Amino acid sequence: MVKKTNYNLNKIKVSSILMLTFFLINKNIAQGYKCKQEWANDKDLKNATLSFCVINLSNGLVVDELNSLTSVVPASTQKVITTSAALGILGNNYRFETKIYFTGNFNKQTGVLNGDVIIFGNGDPTLQSEYFYKDTVLVTDKWALALKEKGLKEIKGKIIGDASYFNKSIPANWIWGDINNYFGAAPCGLSFYDNKFKMLYSSGSIGSKAEVKNYKPQYSTIQYSVNSNVISKGTEDDAYVTGDPFSFVKDVNGKIPPNKTNYEVEAVLPDPALLCADKLTESLNKIGVKLNRQNFCSNYIKPDSVVSKLLMFTHYSPTLDKIVYHTNLKSNNLYAETILLALGKGSIYMGIEAVKNFWQKRGLDVSEIYMTDGSGLGRANTVTTNFQANMLAKIYKDSLLYKPFNHSLPIAGLSGSMRNIGKGTKLENNMRAKTGYINRARGYCGYVNNENGDCLAFSVLFNNYNCSAKEAKLKIEKWLVELEE
Repeated sequence: MVKKTNYNLNKIKVSSILMLTFFLINKNIAQGYKCKQEWANDKDLKNATLSFCVINLSNGLVVDELNSLTSVVPASTQKVITTSAALGILGNNYRFETKIYFTGNFNKQTGVLNGDVIIFGNGDPTLQSEYFYKDTVLVTDKWALALKEKGLKEIKGKIIGDASYFNKSIPANWIWGDINNYFGAAPCGLSFYDNKFKMLYSSGSIGSKAEVKNYKPQYSTIQYSVNSNVISKGTEDDAYVTGDPFSFVKDVNGKIPPNKTNYEVEAVLPDPALLCADKLTESLNKIGVKLNRQNFCSNYIKPDSVVSKLLMFTHYSPTLDKIVYHTNLKSNNLYAETILLALGKGSIYMGIEAVKNFWQKRGLDVSEIYMTDGSGLGRANTVTTNFQANMLAKIYKDSLLYKPFNHSLPIAGLSGSMRNIGKGTKLENNMRAKTGYINRARGYCGYVNNENGDCLAFSVLFNNYNCSAKEAKLKIEKWLVELEE
């Protein structure tokens, strides 16, 4: 009897220790369930799909989850899948190359080129980008000087912006309302100025019609044709652009704040490669190279046969880790799509396969992702929060991948799209996450350190809520605060 009693007491002690250990490891389960109960009783969420997954990176255990194997729309949290795979496949130091060739005959003694100048792009999204070029010297001015130093004095042929490395297309599932606005700029083999232009508006009293006063940048030979019906009203930029994204004709409707001058409304640049050729022509003309100022064009079609070319200059982009930083910090769709095409050597389908193969080889179930683009702008994309959280756990364990990827994630309360999340709470400067938002889809995906000193990987996604995007954001933010606690 004594032995039996001691045995039962030992069982109770062991059971208590296990229960205590489980409680300590999963301390924030109660907090998670608290939010889950609130969400279950929230009329704004009764028709919504809610999903999250949290993994404790110190032991690899799932701390808490809700519908984590349900496919949901990721919005811009999709970028973590694309950018992390790119860093793993191409490497931190990968650079896009833009090459300038001469065709025909170049006489080094006279400096005369009896042929064309070809600017051949392989997708560099940073050419004259506002994120990388803060000075007043155009990148084409630097190219022009480099060509003059090679002895170029006169061009008898054309200057061609060659964007044929990428197909001239838009991701198939992007919607009409997005593809003419700056955030819907399509990737291009020869991107320039972030593939967008700015309409400078002047607005008057409330209810009056705002007027377009200028554009930048401008083409030297083609004018934009803007049909504008923008009203002076409200406090934010609620103007939207429609039309053929590859056309110079744009329709602009909506509203902008009253009593503004040079108020910028951004739209998709109709022909980035043409503008690049235009600006190089201007830059060469400024430094005295003889040419026909209007003899430039763009090309988006791969040649049927090999053309003899002489490489004269190569421009290198910033390294991929820096491009990924701006992609995730600013949630830049153009950068994300360009990175995906780089993985596919110009093909979006091959890029998607490259991403899926990368993660499959690292033990993830890629049936949990359905990709139609690299940025998450299309609503046809789906993912599970289980996939995203486990992907983050894989990245965390990869010493080469984790540092540049984690550095690219916005910091709560401080930077990027997270700068207004968690301000004044323990989340501030303690959480790094990629945000995501498109109509009726919002989420967050990243890392946070909890009060126990454990690092957690998490993904949370809301789809089809019946409240405003701002209200959905506040509901998720409350859960993020509890997650840290």
